[in-house]
Amino acid sequence: MTSLINLPSKHHKLDYILSSARHFFSIKQLFQTSKISPVFILLLLALFVPTLSFAAAQITATVDRNPVSLEDSFELTFTANKSPDDDPDFAPLDQDFTILGKSQSSNLSLINGKSSRSITWTLVVIPKHPGNITIPPIKFGKDTSQPLEITVSQQAANKNVDTDQELFLEVEASPETPFIQAQVLYTVRLYRKVDIAQASLTDPELADAVIEKLGEDSNYNTQVNGVGYLVTERKYAIFPQKSGSLTIKPLVLTAQIASNTRSRFNGFFNPQIAKTKRIESKAITLEVKVEPSVFTGKHWLPAEQLELSQEWSEDFQQIKVGEPITRTLKVRAKGSTIGAVSEINALTSDEKIKVYPDQPTLKEEKTADGVIALREEKVAIIPSQAGNITLPAIELPWFNTQSGKMEIARIPETTITAISAPGTEVISTPPQLSQENTVSEQPNKGIGTPEVSIQQNSLWMWISLFLGLGWLVTFLYFINARNLPKLQPTTDNIKHDRLDDSSKRLKAACTNNEAQAAKSALLDWGRHKFNASSLGDIADQSDARLRDEILTLNQVIYGKETLPWEGKKLFQAFTENKARTQLASRNEDGLEPLYRL
Repeated sequence: MTSLINLPSKHHKLDYILSSARHFFSIKQLFQTSKISPVFILLLLALFVPTLSFAAAQITATVDRNPVSLEDSFELTFTANKSPDDDPDFAPLDQDFTILGKSQSSNLSLINGKSSRSITWTLVVIPKHPGNITIPPIKFGKDTSQPLEITVSQQAANKNVDTDQELFLEVEASPETPFIQAQVLYTVRLYRKVDIAQASLTDPELADAVIEKLGEDSNYNTQVNGVGYLVTERKYAIFPQKSGSLTIKPLVLTAQIASNTRSRFNGFFNPQIAKTKRIESKAITLEVKVEPSVFTGKHWLPAEQLELSQEWSEDFQQIKVGEPITRTLKVRAKGSTIGAVSEINALTSDEKIKVYPDQPTLKEEKTADGVIALREEKVAIIPSQAGNITLPAIELPWFNTQSGKMEIARIPETTITAISAPGTEVISTPPQLSQENTVSEQPNKGIGTPEVSIQQNSLWMWISLFLGLGWLVTFLYFINARNLPKLQPTTDNIKHDRLDDSSKRLKAACTNNEAQAAKSALLDWGRHKFNASSLGDIADQSDARLRDEILTLNQVIYGKETLPWEGKKLFQAFTENKARTQLASRNEDGLEPLYRL
């Protein structure tokens, strides 16, 4: 961890500016030169002196875990976007916390020619009492951090644990009675009081579920029944795709524990003897609930929080007719997957506006609190006529898993104003004159004079020569056209069109609950996507949720009993699989999306 290099305090910044400028010229000599204006000198200084912002530093406080137990240590981090006014004063923390350690680092980055600097203070602390504790604002001279609230629980777990154990696993899931497709936080903790040479831990397994690992492992110290342990904590987000009882299999840890004893035959320099130990966690059963009847939305969307917003590329009250403006719609859903967030834009072209939607940008952020799905849609809007144009409201129904209620995120009606651009007045086309009128209105002066006749003959000669050459080139082209290879559509375009067509047919089949039609569309899609020839081959190339739905479809079609089939879940899984594939491809390419406008 690098040490922090502090910039001078604010009352010394003028001295810092002057001393920096002396590297380029003598300020005293410039001011003594009568021909140079002091204003010009100050402007010249601005070109060489590093830009210093006199605005207050923004300081945020974060913790690596929340909630925490009374006997657990955790990391408290303060991050400043620039050098604060002074060193921090952590004395207000002593009332509720014991500070076990401190460290400090700085980071300087240069992106697109713009430099940014951040400074971080990391404290390892342990709470003194349980409850909801507010981490108070910490003063950095005149700058102050933002307060933060954490929950400290009374240490109640592991009271029945045999503290003679060298290491053991603890797992928990929250909540244990989730709704279908809602997020479950699965936490595994490895407690140990011995050194481990090597260790491997299996990942959680659950059929009919999407499982995502969240961030990096965290390490902290704690006490169990008065015995100190080092804890390594790992978190997963689990999204069950099927209702009913689902059991998460036990995790298995295989570790080599270093022993203090050495071989008595090979002497002091022989490596320590390590013993291999294998332990298991307990299994956890989830009782997954179906979609509640209170949810009446078209697409089931469970989340802990959801935000719907819009942005405009320019002032939408002053749009010129015929010129585009970009509307950006954003959805931020905490505790949900990107596949669960459906399309937002429903605006279509009419006589007033032309609408050109772009491909959506799909992202997933993985934090210690779970998965955050981010969907962004850009829509280019071109007004066709001047005046006020009202865009309809956008509503996105979702189910709040925290309150157990259906909510609607809404963007109200938006009225844009289109104005005529200067010089674009509509000019009506005059009626065509008849041939007789045209001839009769020709002036009689000069007709038939030798000069005019010579000019007309010369003009027609050049026109005839030009047309003759044109016919000759055309004739030669058609003679050679037989030997030219015919242009064919590119393979990628053909593949894209066929995949798009099969996706549309699959959507129609799933909407009408037609199993055979869905199978045909799915086989056609898999043949062009993976060169697969059966539903089983397609299932092997898909993620867990789509694989399970394809196998269900296969059982419905080929099973001995005639079972009712609903295509909604299959198409939802198909959409989510497609979104994840696009997201992974974009992350691998590392390229920003290209927009039409």
